[in-house]
Amino acid sequence: MRDLLRLPPGEPVDLAAHDPSATPGFIGDKGRAATEAEEMGEEAAELQERLHAARTGGDRSRLLLVLQGMDTSGKGGTVKHVISHLNPAGCRIRGFKAPTEEERSRHYLWRIGQALPMAGEIGVFDRSHYEDVLVPRVRNLVPAEVVERRYTEIRWWEESLVADGLTLVKVFLHISPEKQRERLLKRLDRPDKHWKFTPDDITDRALWPDYQRAYEVALERCSSVAAPWYLVPADRKWYRNWAVGRLLLEHLREMDPRYPEADFDLDDARARLGADA
Repeated sequence: MRDLLRLPPGEPVDLAAHDPSATPGFIGDKGRAATEAEEMGEEAAELQERLHAARTGGDRSRLLLVLQGMDTSGKGGTVKHVISHLNPAGCRIRGFKAPTEEERSRHYLWRIGQALPMAGEIGVFDRSHYEDVLVPRVRNLVPAEVVERRYTEIRWWEESLVADGLTLVKVFLHISPEKQRERLLKRLDRPDKHWKFTPDDITDRALWPDYQRAYEVALERCSSVAAPWYLVPADRKWYRNWAVGRLLLEHLREMDPRYPEADFDLDDARARLGADA
């Protein structure tokens, strides 16, 4: 799936060329996707336990899943799906909204750095540092040269994290404007979903072409061999969850975390327990 969904680093990105309702790499129906997702989740949980254990032996490996996408693309739903089989004790989940006053007084990457997973952990970001090149570009919040500089900073920063043992999985959830409209209307129709809606959602929707272009630039400029972007069609929730779960599993498999060797005498421990009987 990584080869199929990976955006080629450094190449121009045309989001209009990607079908948001497609199901690349999957053959079957919604039921089969759910069954496979369950099986993948169980394997991912086993690999997470090994990753968590490996840190006790000095392994600095950790994984960070970054989810970006337009409103209603399913970032929150994907987070719930991804962690449903994992041990919460080994996860670090963070959502990023507008920066606080303290965060605005520091470098924009400061708050991101505070939320990075530690050794042996799996981190998930619902939005991320990419908000600092998307929103400012669309709304002209900072000079264009500042945004340009941030692309380079982000790329360098991500590559340095990967060199330090972080496996970075960046996923863009690609939704169509028609599907977004449908999901926004459902939020208005259901009182239990009103809390998810703000008038700003409509304002941002009116800027759809600008946000699409901002994403295209960010996906191109901040993709590298060490930290590529993956595009997941997100009109079909069941496929979105299956595909992200598959990407997570493939990266955990490649990491291949190992249980650390015992640093004590096994025979002595068994003898002492036997003598204690």
